Amino acid sequence: LDGLREDNVPTPAPTSEEGLAAEAVAPEEPSPAPGSAAPLPATTTQSLRIGDIELSSGLYDLFRSEAKVHLASLAEECDILLRNPSHLPGEHAQRSAHTLAGISGTARIGAMHTLARALEHALERLIERQTVPTIPEAHLLEQSVVTLDTMLGEAERLSMPLRVTELEEQLDSVGRDVAPEELEPVAEEEAAYEIDAEPAADAIGATTAAAAQELAKPEPPAVIEAAPAPEAALEPAAPVHDDLDAQLLPIFIEEGNDLLAQLNTTLREWRSDPARPEPATATARLLHTLKGSARMAGAMRLGEHVHQLESRLESALNAGRDTESLLEELESGLDLATQSIERLGRPEPEEQKPETAQPATAAIAAEMEGAEPGGALSSTLRVRADTIDNFVNQAGEIGIARTRIDGELRTLRMSLLDLTENVIRLRNQLREVEIQAEMQMQTRIAQAESTHAEFDPLEMDRYTRLQELTRMMAESVGDVTTVQQNLLRNLDGAELALNGQARMSRELQQALMQVRMVPFDSLADRLYRIVRQSAKELGKRVNLDLRGGRIELDRGVLETITAPLEHLLRNAVAHGIELPEQRVAAGKAPIGQITLTVRQEGNEIAISLSDDGAGLDLQRIAERGRAQGLLGDDEEADVRRLTNLIFMPGFTTSASVSTVAGRGVGMDVVKAETASVGGRIDVSSTAGEGTEFRIFLPLTLAATQALLVRVGTATYAIPSGMIAQVMELKPDPLDQVISDGGVHWQDAFYPHTYLPWLLGDHAARPEPQRFAWVLLLRTGGETLAVQVDSLRGNQEVVVKNAGPQVVRIVGITGVTVLGDGEIVFIINPVALASQQTGRTETTAVAEGLPAPEPVAHQTTVMIVDDSLTVRKITGRLLEREGYRVLTAKDGTDALEQLVETVPDVILSDIEMPRMDGFDLLRNLRADDHTREVPVIMITSRLADKHREYAMSLGASHYLGKPYDEDELLGIIASLTGTAH
Repeated sequence: LDGLREDNVPTPAPTSEEGLAAEAVAPEEPSPAPGSAAPLPATTTQSLRIGDIELSSGLYDLFRSEAKVHLASLAEECDILLRNPSHLPGEHAQRSAHTLAGISGTARIGAMHTLARALEHALERLIERQTVPTIPEAHLLEQSVVTLDTMLGEAERLSMPLRVTELEEQLDSVGRDVAPEELEPVAEEEAAYEIDAEPAADAIGATTAAAAQELAKPEPPAVIEAAPAPEAALEPAAPVHDDLDAQLLPIFIEEGNDLLAQLNTTLREWRSDPARPEPATATARLLHTLKGSARMAGAMRLGEHVHQLESRLESALNAGRDTESLLEELESGLDLATQSIERLGRPEPEEQKPETAQPATAAIAAEMEGAEPGGALSSTLRVRADTIDNFVNQAGEIGIARTRIDGELRTLRMSLLDLTENVIRLRNQLREVEIQAEMQMQTRIAQAESTHAEFDPLEMDRYTRLQELTRMMAESVGDVTTVQQNLLRNLDGAELALNGQARMSRELQQALMQVRMVPFDSLADRLYRIVRQSAKELGKRVNLDLRGGRIELDRGVLETITAPLEHLLRNAVAHGIELPEQRVAAGKAPIGQITLTVRQEGNEIAISLSDDGAGLDLQRIAERGRAQGLLGDDEEADVRRLTNLIFMPGFTTSASVSTVAGRGVGMDVVKAETASVGGRIDVSSTAGEGTEFRIFLPLTLAATQALLVRVGTATYAIPSGMIAQVMELKPDPLDQVISDGGVHWQDAFYPHTYLPWLLGDHAARPEPQRFAWVLLLRTGGETLAVQVDSLRGNQEVVVKNAGPQVVRIVGITGVTVLGDGEIVFIINPVALASQQTGRTETTAVAEGLPAPEPVAHQTTVMIVDDSLTVRKITGRLLEREGYRVLTAKDGTDALEQLVETVPDVILSDIEMPRMDGFDLLRNLRADDHTREVPVIMITSRLADKHREYAMSLGASHYLGKPYDEDELLGIIASLTGTAH
């Protein structure tokens, strides 16, 4: 529009506010200097004089306030007209001009009255005829408003403004019919919606595939044969207006976008090989199809615009015009057509979303014509984008619920296993009771034989109540065993059904995720247009090469990154690519090259935008940084620091402000928007060779596979796609990795770090364990070896938005909710390491900083008892006091766990299956690793004999059941304090 202001404004009218003021003021009454404040009348004065007229102060104040309101309304309407070539003036603008003329007449300011009246009549003619003002007419309306504002300023200076008759005469011609011989060739922007005379047959368009095939026959399109001569195109025609069909409009918008994409692709092919005739024929055919589709949908003005392009194409081909200028004209016309379709797509807020959003209407478009008999009909279901997002979220919630059920089933299986062990123990105890009862029965039989010798043993019932009870208990134990086996069998069936449901829900979620995926190519035309327009405004020649456009991204990611990509392209054209003469002088091709490459790296999308321009001007960046206080006067910043300055708000190296660059707004938004979707951006530049921006984005924002890890008491999720290897290291190999600073694996070096150090907790230390877990992570060309305390398993997690305060932190991609309700951060340790937030202890010592003191580890207590109730009650007591609790069901189980972890204190019962407490204590004192571990015996055997035997084996304390809780906690505290 700035170019139109300079080129298309009629010369008789002034082109600036200062010029209008100079023309409106008489020479003998010079006005104050521009920008100087005019003295306002005192409010206490009853009347004041403007020129030869006298006004009361009340009338003057009322006139001035109302005039400013109406001038602001008119200025807003003119701004819309300049930005939207297809916009009709609104009736509110006509009313504002009418009111302004009326109050100016009342105030007896004749110049404002006559000019405002001329503006009112011009707007009235445009509204009555339903005629869109041309670009020069829109500029004329804007100049009229500026002149009125200047006249009001003169009146505020108590000087009577003079009439601008030339402007009034030009306004009088707006909206009137002009003789054909007075018309000049129509410019691109004016022709956007001007009307021409065309045979009625050309109005028949095609919105179906059958009609498009009919237009694609080998013979030349009918529009080229029947098109009128260029002179005929200039004949005036009756104004037309849109008559949109609500049912056809959504279908046309979708078809129109496809046709425009094909047209842009065809023009690029034509530009690459101008000698080929096929692109010209294909362009004419596609323009004809687009024109017919627009008219069928009722978009008559768009149809007329496309017809103008079609006629120009035919005239240019017949006249043998230069291909380059023709292509530029067609590209500009298609840009206007694209904007028109965008406007048609959103006449009402609820009817259509912006370009990058999915269609907001729901309809089924089935191509019925031309279908083969018996062939399947292709149909397209158009669903609201937020509905798809809602489906994906609900599928994710199903996954969370399934994980919760899976956890409950695992708990149930553990309980059933405990029940199985108790049933086995009960059966063994019952067997002992039966043996004792049988011995008693044998004794009674012997006594009965001596007492009742005359009776046969079978004739005398010598069974006692004890035998009856033991047999009934045996039957009850058998029943319990049957129920327990049925529960296990049903649990297996439930787990199988849950696994099947998990598989189906995963397939459903993946299918819904695929619906959300959009190819990067959907932005191609938009990005080409940005580069083309920016180069044209700056007088440069630039070529954009888009690679990897078929890669699909999450729709939400693509929508968020669109604006940053547009700004990076504008910056590349404005700041990177040099002017053609400068490039030739530097030994480069006159046409600059911008390469946009999209590729998938693991679970990330890497977007590389590079140019072959001059590169970052680090000296200029440093100067601007010092001027804005971002750098100290004597500070010597490195390349990384200077590069990061371009992302500061308000920072720019441009010496002037233009429509493309210079405002210092954009690069900070690029970084913020990239971080908002969990991405990051890197910059590299070489002076004289160009600059490269690399943006890393998550593949999807809905769900991902992640490995749950634990460090200390916190749990984090790391996306599985970046995990190259999981290593389980013993202490000696781990020490070697730490001393080497990392690990070599498959011809790559992975620097070592501990996860809490990346999160800013430099005082954290890994827990002492028999084995340590180290994750080898890779993202693109970056590698990292991260040590964690333990692994909690791999599972699919639903990515939730963590909020603007957290999601903008580089390295945190979101949060998820586990089945037990725990909220877990999803992190990218490689991105965290790239920010240098972690420092190893070795690095701290090397820098001369004191290494942090190791933190006290959590005291661990092992409970060894065959009673599940005792294990749970005692475990809960100790966990409430802050102890880490390990449990074992007998001595054998305890020895197996001691191989992995050696506790600080052991609480042991005496009577247990497989291995009792005495044998356990004997084994502990015989092993060098466990000889010094305190052991507290807790048993119901309170005899001195048992106590003395336990103390002789090496027990630290001997307590009876039930024990006193305070006494037990005091003993544990004293033992752990002594041990430490």
